[in-house]
Amino acid sequence: MRDISAYLRSMLTQGRASGCFPSAAVAVGAKDAVLGQAFIGEAPLPGGAPVDAHTRYDMASLSKVLGTTMVALKAIEAGGLHLDDTVGGIFPQAPADKRDITVFMLMTHTGGFHPSFRLDHLLTDPGQAVDCILRHPLEDRPGTRPIYSCMGYILLGKMLEKIYGQPLKDLAADRVFSPLGMTETGYCPAPGPVFAATEVDPATGQPWIGVVHDENARFLGGNSGNAGVFMPLCDGIAFAKMLATGGGGFLRPDTLRQATGNYTPGQDAHRGLGFQIAGTPDCFFSAQVPDHCFGHTGFTGTSLMVEPETGFWVILLTNRVYPTRDSAALFPFRRQLHGECWHMFLEGR
Repeated sequence: MRDISAYLRSMLTQGRASGCFPSAAVAVGAKDAVLGQAFIGEAPLPGGAPVDAHTRYDMASLSKVLGTTMVALKAIEAGGLHLDDTVGGIFPQAPADKRDITVFMLMTHTGGFHPSFRLDHLLTDPGQAVDCILRHPLEDRPGTRPIYSCMGYILLGKMLEKIYGQPLKDLAADRVFSPLGMTETGYCPAPGPVFAATEVDPATGQPWIGVVHDENARFLGGNSGNAGVFMPLCDGIAFAKMLATGGGGFLRPDTLRQATGNYTPGQDAHRGLGFQIAGTPDCFFSAQVPDHCFGHTGFTGTSLMVEPETGFWVILLTNRVYPTRDSAALFPFRRQLHGECWHMFLEGR
């Protein structure tokens, strides 16, 4: 097998020079093995300490998989949650158009919810978020088509909180991160270890460092179903290994298979339970990888992909939104990296 670490170092060097990101950490593996990893840049800002396996990145929407989806799947395994449970069953105040939306619809993004709207533009009290989402008009009839929705996942997180009587950040810490040994991962992190900076706040001229980038998650105190997790590469590797080994003793194999099925075939997005599934023309995985690959991305420049038959995986953490979110240069870079690493892996088998 060609030297994957050398390839990753070369790609990160090219990526930074091309303006894809100011810093990055990446690892490639198969099942329990790490086949290569590389780092570039400094944190929290250029000129700081070199990025390493413990530099924490804002996961943005990758939090949906790391936190909310995993808590939900463990709740389903324990019988505390069912895919046919409804919004109205948890929140009796739900209006008629949302009362029968199921957990399955929320997790596959087929609930018809609007992709996103700014809660902080409509509310002054984060405690009113559920009622605000329930009042907001749907984008489409539930069950019709996948519409990727942060609002649906915020609602799912609030449902889990109501079921268990705990904040999502505590549910994730106790039920996901701690069992997996992800000791440096969590919502609302305490100051200490180095974070990679994200976008410069236009109001203050200062970058967000250790404060969640997503506006709705920030309004909700960093404890939100759609975003809010901070994680370093070392913990991301542990999470990837779990997925790549059929659940790794954390999830039952049948639970993971169910979560990574394609429930929206023929649509413009392929959705599992929380996971994105490969096979659509513009998906982040690369057209070169098999259609049954699964994973997720985060707006800040993070991503995870897994090919379940071989256990091949890639985790890429960047802060591509520093100093501004305007660059889209990461997206073709990521597809190239996935495709070439996949071919290198196949050649070395």
